[in-house]
Amino acid sequence: MSKAQFDAEAFYGALDAERLARGYNWKQVAQQSGVSASTLTRIAQGKRPDVDSMAALLGWSGLSADAFVRANVDGKREAEPLTQMMTYLRADRNLTPEGAAALEALIKAAYENLRKA
Repeated sequence: MSKAQFDAEAFYGALDAERLARGYNWKQVAQQSGVSASTLTRIAQGKRPDVDSMAALLGWSGLSADAFVRANVDGKREAEPLTQMMTYLRADRNLTPEGAAALEALIKAAYENLRKA
């Protein structure tokens, strides 16, 4: 049996990364996504968005809900987070191969230094 949970903190972090990549402030995100600023504040505080707000933010950001559902499923193994990050970096058309490699080195070093023992 599996138990799935929505990772609101990771969702907010991904939204924040998209916001920064576009050079927007949160008010602009609210306007463009159709989600209220108070909803974005609640998400920033770790609250889960309602389904309509989540759908609007997923549509605005191009993110997939699957990326934020954490499930413990017997027998199913998910790629390690660091592996997933490196895959996304290498697939980013906005980065040169050298730029992706530089970011990869930084992220790997920080991840190794900060991960739980």
